[in-house]
Amino acid sequence: MLYWAFIFLVVAIVAGIFGLTGIAAIASEIAWLLFVVGLILAVIFFIVGRRPPRI
Repeated sequence: MLYWAFIFLVVAIVAGIFGLTGIAAIASEIAWLLFVVGLILAVIFFIVGRRPPRI
């Protein structure tokens, strides 16, 4: 998930350099959304993974 966030961030930067502001804005929003979702999932998996196994 964080890999795709990085890809969209690079697309946003390249689009911004070439003056494609609409594409850059959309790509940066997608990158931010994927980053937040990936971070939330990482925290959830970290918490769930620390539970002792059920018998």
